[in-house]
Amino acid sequence: MKAAQIKKYTKEIKVSVNEVFIPEPNENEVIIKVIAAAVNPLDILQLTGSVRLIQDYRMPLTLGNECSGIVEKTGNNVKDFRAGDRVYTRLPINRIGAFAEYVAVDHEALAKMPSGYDFVVAATIPLAGLTAYQGLVEELEVQAGKTLLITGASGSFGQVAVPIAKSMGLHVIVTGNTRSKDKLLKMGADQYIDYKKENYWEVLSYVDYVIDTLGSNEFEHELSVLKKGGRLLSLRTAPNRMFAKRNGFSWLKRVQFTLAGSKYDSAARKQGKEYRFMFVRSSGDQLKRVTEIVEKYHIMPDIESRTFSLSQVNEALELMANGKLNGKIIIKM
Repeated sequence: MKAAQIKKYTKEIKVSVNEVFIPEPNENEVIIKVIAAAVNPLDILQLTGSVRLIQDYRMPLTLGNECSGIVEKTGNNVKDFRAGDRVYTRLPINRIGAFAEYVAVDHEALAKMPSGYDFVVAATIPLAGLTAYQGLVEELEVQAGKTLLITGASGSFGQVAVPIAKSMGLHVIVTGNTRSKDKLLKMGADQYIDYKKENYWEVLSYVDYVIDTLGSNEFEHELSVLKKGGRLLSLRTAPNRMFAKRNGFSWLKRVQFTLAGSKYDSAARKQGKEYRFMFVRSSGDQLKRVTEIVEKYHIMPDIESRTFSLSQVNEALELMANGKLNGKIIIKM
């Protein structure tokens, strides 16, 4: 089979499409014939080694974090899936490899695709859906009736996160570009702030929760709109002590992450608030819950008009790294 691989971490986008053996499943795994895989900023971080403190990979590494496809074969212990099932997944962080014609996946990371969805649309959902679900439920521990701000919500994450947040009874405010306003309002956002027209930190206050997708440059502004006791969850800024503790990292990595996040933890504590960081993990059970919400609210993330073949993986990654995107980038096998 063909697989898009790197032999070492590199700042250059120079991925090789190699011939490798089709994997055989262990007793708990499923072999998926990949139909579509989505390209994400995380793929660039893994290519460059920017997340090696969280997950360092053995080489060669097949890239790709989320995909949809058809079950080809199952291990002896797998009872919940059978050959022919249409499935999708956010691959376990230590066993990525969606940019390939086949991939072996632990059955506990899988869910059946949303009813009525094609493979291309389904491939855009697992990473964003699980990020939103885990962020809201596990990190923010949201309560219905409270207010959530999502900064930088114009992209695929916001298009999935907004309806998931609304399904949990939250009042949802988002910031983004002019182009995405109507779509996100239709998806349930209660208030849309166009960042080119007004500054959210000048019009908002006493927000209960913030999800940050923009990074450290927005930290002070995001913290300022939180009420005392509020919680800020970043998907980009920096890991911290709580992140290391909750994810069971080694003593050395706990020290490193504690140092990396110390100024953000300290700044939040001084205002009686809390800073959190997360890195999404695979979960078939949670993806089933996301699937229910996707079906109920007919969530349809935007997709780039051009799709790529596996042989065009470098072009797809270049577009992710440098392009102005109109939706999720898809590689079709």
